[in-house]
Amino acid sequence: MKYVIVGGIAGGPSFATRLRRLDEDAEIIILERHSAISVASCALPYYLSGVVPDRETLIERTPEILKEKNNIDVRLFNNVTNIDPDKRQLTVHDTLNNETYTESYDELLLATGASPTLPPVKNLAEADNAFVLRTIDNADAIKAFIDDNHPKHVAILGGGAIGIELAESFDTLGLAVTIIERSSTIASPYDAEIAEIVTKELHKHNIEILTGHSVASLDNDKHELLLDDGTRLAADMIFIGTGVRPNTELAAKAKIALTDAGHIVVNSRFQTNQPHIYAIGDAIETINYITGLPTPSVLSSPANRQGHLLADIMKNAPFEYQGIIGAGVSKFFDLTVSYTGYTEAMLQANGITDYKKVFITPYDHAYFYPGPSRVSFKLLFDAEGKILGAQAVGETGVDKRISQISAAIRGHLNVYDLPDVEVPYSPPYSSTRDVINIAGYVAINQLTRQVATIKAGDIAANTLNTAYFLDIRESDRPEAGSIPATANIPLSQLRERIAEIPKDKPVYVTYRAGIGPYNASTILKGQGYDVTLIEE
Repeated sequence: MKYVIVGGIAGGPSFATRLRRLDEDAEIIILERHSAISVASCALPYYLSGVVPDRETLIERTPEILKEKNNIDVRLFNNVTNIDPDKRQLTVHDTLNNETYTESYDELLLATGASPTLPPVKNLAEADNAFVLRTIDNADAIKAFIDDNHPKHVAILGGGAIGIELAESFDTLGLAVTIIERSSTIASPYDAEIAEIVTKELHKHNIEILTGHSVASLDNDKHELLLDDGTRLAADMIFIGTGVRPNTELAAKAKIALTDAGHIVVNSRFQTNQPHIYAIGDAIETINYITGLPTPSVLSSPANRQGHLLADIMKNAPFEYQGIIGAGVSKFFDLTVSYTGYTEAMLQANGITDYKKVFITPYDHAYFYPGPSRVSFKLLFDAEGKILGAQAVGETGVDKRISQISAAIRGHLNVYDLPDVEVPYSPPYSSTRDVINIAGYVAINQLTRQVATIKAGDIAANTLNTAYFLDIRESDRPEAGSIPATANIPLSQLRERIAEIPKDKPVYVTYRAGIGPYNASTILKGQGYDVTLIEE
């Protein structure tokens, strides 16, 4: 049996090596159009900054290693230009030797990944100082440009994870950095509470951030950016991190079914609509494990796992793919930021609005042990307590809490289970009640109506004119939320000044991130007030 794989970065090699362990007699060929396979693409920013100094360590497997250890035929610089599903035949262009040939297959796997998209900026496509970062060849080009041209200022178009990671890399190299992001916050897909903390961290490191802006054109020999509001910004170098698109042009030519967004449609066994053709990784649409809604499959970790699973499926194992939860983690200077499942922005984009949330800021370990720092942790769940997602930011212990929530989602735990999750305790690592335990307690209090809550947009107009709105922020904290306060009484003074609050009016505690508003609400409720906590 002859298996041909198109694409050799993440899912393709995972499939090939697992298949070899299951079938010693199979003929296995990987066709990769670029210069390397099994590249640790997520490590490329650290290679550029010098944190990872050795380029070769980014390549997990070479063609020679795969041939020697796994008897897999890997062909670099081989670009597949056409698929004939009826003949089970590929047209391949060997770009290194400028030769074209045909290759037959019994079973075909498309692991073609995704490519960066370019925003509609005049003159951008022709700019020799503008770069993307998806392959090791891209990294080589950026490194060579910096070494040869010694740029002083770099403009980054797009404030997502790759843009921020590269902002740190360029800052490490001594470049001045400006991030230009067209939305109102950076650090997508994270919600505003998390993005605000990331923004402060970047400002601490002198990264300039321009949100709510886009670039209209490049002028002055491509070294000046004209923004949508007329502002002009000089930049010696430009990085484009505005998104990716699936590499599915080849699939479309072969009449493989695609979604409106261009992803390959597969079933739970990764089969396309064309017989003997399968697909995995960034190029496909799968389902979300939490809701069953369709979703793209992104990042290398799911692609690797899908490749391993598909090899088992092809060898007749009774397995099916259950869908993707979605999880990510990034290092942004001294912060770790991580998520799993849905963020609030993702829920709203999918038309899901009937959800609840908690936002807490406990310490990452016991407060009496040296060096405690806050973990800002947000949990999303529905009215039945089903966990929809979580996200967090902090200096330490962030990824392990998000990993625990991801495992809880996979195991069908709900918020009522979180207080009982046994997190290993020792003062340097945790508290007797860990972050996720506390999140569970607060969520349960919401669901059991220990404190009434309301979304800001659901407050009636007459209530806005007649009720009492209490802001419990301390004197050193800025205002927050969209509802103006009737009065500001800091939480630390609330018990002493509680008589200032009228009992003949409903009391609404205005929005503020953290557990403070909840504590204020329990104090007021305990004193007989009709109190409601505002969510935003």
